[in-house]
Amino acid sequence: MKYNLVRGTKDVLPGESAKWQHLTQKASSVYSRFGYSEIKTPVFEVTELFTRGIGETSDIVTKEMYTFLDKKGRSLTLRPEGTAGTVRAYIENNLNTLPPPVKLYYIGPMFRYERPQAGRYREHWQMGVEAFGSDSPALDAEVIVTALTLLKELGATGLKTNLNSIGCMSPDCRPRYITALKDFLKSRSEKLCDTCKVRLEKNPLRILDCKVETCRSVFNEPGIPKILEHICPSCSAHFNKVKEYLKLLNTDYSENDKLVRGFDYYTKTVFEITCDKLGAQNGVLGGGRYNGLVEELGGQPTPAVGFSVGLERLLMALETIGIKVPSDDAPDVYLVTLGGDALKKAFILAGELREAGIRTVMACEDKSMKAQMKSADTLKAKKAIIIGDNELKEGVAVVKDMVTGNQQKVALNELKRHFSKT
Repeated sequence: MKYNLVRGTKDVLPGESAKWQHLTQKASSVYSRFGYSEIKTPVFEVTELFTRGIGETSDIVTKEMYTFLDKKGRSLTLRPEGTAGTVRAYIENNLNTLPPPVKLYYIGPMFRYERPQAGRYREHWQMGVEAFGSDSPALDAEVIVTALTLLKELGATGLKTNLNSIGCMSPDCRPRYITALKDFLKSRSEKLCDTCKVRLEKNPLRILDCKVETCRSVFNEPGIPKILEHICPSCSAHFNKVKEYLKLLNTDYSENDKLVRGFDYYTKTVFEITCDKLGAQNGVLGGGRYNGLVEELGGQPTPAVGFSVGLERLLMALETIGIKVPSDDAPDVYLVTLGGDALKKAFILAGELREAGIRTVMACEDKSMKAQMKSADTLKAKKAIIIGDNELKEGVAVVKDMVTGNQQKVALNELKRHFSKT
C-alpha cells in the first residue's frame, strides 16, 4: 500500500531544508543580539491553556484546533500558536525571578485545521519572541525593530509596517469602543456573514479581522467608530510614545485603525508587517502587547509583548519579492575510489576531512569510476578526489574541480590542509 501526505502538511526536502536552516539560523542570530534566549515548549498542552489564552470566540479556538483525549480522558491540544505555551512555561518555571524584561524566543511547529493555501499549512512552523515584565513603550518599539531587523537582514524589501492600539480593558477604554462599534454594526447586521453575526454579540472586535468581502465593505462605511478616538488617555499616551521611539530609529510605519490581530489576549499596541506582492493574504509577520495574559493563565500581573512569523510564509514572501534564499547543501568533496585498498584509504581520509569541517561524501560500495563521478555530479559536489592503485603507489590523489574540469595532484597527507585553505 502506498501512503501519501496528510492534507495541509508537506515534506521539506534537501535543498528546501537548507533554506529553512538559513532562516532559522538568521532568526536565532538576530534574536540573540536583541537579548532573547531560546525556549522549547511541548507540542501539546492542556486544551484550556489555549481556550483561555487565545479566546473562546477566536477562529482558532472555535474552528481550527487539533484537540483530542488522552488515555486518561484529559483534553489535550496540539499547540496552534507559541505564546500561550511560552507564558505557561514562564509562570511554571518562575522566570519572573529573572531581571525584567525576560526575553524568550522559540522556533517550532504549530497546528491549525484551516484551509491550506499558499504559504499556509495545517502543520506550519513559527519563529517568535516574547518579552515579559516591562510596560515601557520603548519595549514595544524594540520588538517591532527586532522583527524589521530580521526581515531586512534576510534582504526583504517593499514591506509595510501597520500599527494600531486596541487599548486596555478599563471601562473608559476598549469597552467604550466596543459599545460604540456594536451600536454601529447592529443597524448593518444583515450585511455581516453568519460568523460575524455571532461575533457581534460575543466579541464585536473580532469582526474587524474578518476577511469576508461583505463584512469588509461595512468597515469602510462613513461614521464607523475609530478605536484611536475611544481609547483612554493612558493607552493613547503609550501609543504616542511607541511611535516616538520608532521615529528615533527612522522606522517607517502606517497607522491602521482596523488592525486588531486574531487573538483576544492583545492589549494596547498591535502591529503587522505586510507585503503587497503576496496578494490578498499579504501578512508576513505580526504581534503586539498582551498585558493581561500572564495573569489570565495563573501568574502574577505581568506586562508582555511579542511577535511571531510563519517560516513557510516568510520563505514564500522572500522568494516572491525576488530574494534568493541560500539552498546550497552540496558536499565540498566527493571521494572517488578504484579498488579495495583505495576504498579503505578513502574511508580514513573522509574521517579526517569531516573532522576539519569539510563536507565529504563517498560511495561505500565498489562502483565504477563513471558511476561515482555521475553521483558526484548529481549531488553538485564542488570537488572530486580520485584515488586508485596508481595514486596509492605515488601517495597522491587527483583533485578535480567539478565546475571547470581542472585537475591537479595533491599528496594524500596534504589533502586535509589543501581543502582547509580553499
